[in-house]
Amino acid sequence: MGHGKLTRSGNDRMIAGVCGGIAEYLGWPAGRVRLLYVLVSLFSAGFPGIIVYLILWFLMPTR
Repeated sequence: MGHGKLTRSGNDRMIAGVCGGIAEYLGWPAGRVRLLYVLVSLFSAGFPGIIVYLILWFLMPTR
């Protein structure tokens, strides 16, 4: 954890690079982060996934 600053990925992106950036920061495969994000968003009523994603998109700088 803590592999530098948390930024959106410039290379590993499907939409905005948020999950790719989180994966790079954690040192995990991007597919695992994306799957975990979708599962948490679907199965948790208290986690508004799309809203959190949009907020991260605007707050996380691009590398």
